[in-house]
Amino acid sequence: MKKTTFLFLLSFSLGSLAIAQDINDEITLIQAEFGMGKKQLVEAVMDLPESVAPGFWIVYQQYEGQRQLLARERILLINEYLENYANLDNELSDSLAKGIMKNTAARNKLHKKYYKQFKKMTSARDAAKFMQLDNYIHSTLRNITLQELPFIDEF
Repeated sequence: MKKTTFLFLLSFSLGSLAIAQDINDEITLIQAEFGMGKKQLVEAVMDLPESVAPGFWIVYQQYEGQRQLLARERILLINEYLENYANLDNELSDSLAKGIMKNTAARNKLHKKYYKQFKKMTSARDAAKFMQLDNYIHSTLRNITLQELPFIDEF
């Protein structure tokens, strides 16, 4: 499953970039395309019984809406880093570092909030399974992104 999931994620992380007019259009296109594929992957991995599936998907849609806002913020921070890479000073470096840490903390808080809701709609096992899958997906995407970002003072 890991190899299939990785290829799936890679295809969504690289698609649609050239089509968009600006960063916000790019983010919207990527999130729309990624969201459809992610939902299919979650559906296949979770394999929920019909008795709990409707409740799970209601919570999932709410979760994804909030997660996408955080993902948008993170992408904008990364874009700001790339646009200003050659001229990074202490002030901007500090602002970007704090922004990423704040975004990561907000994502962890979101997981904590929604774990409880997923558990209430399904079970602790299903909620944990979803969180494990979601962490895997987003950790993989973050690793792909980090591999492409230059380190400060790299060039």
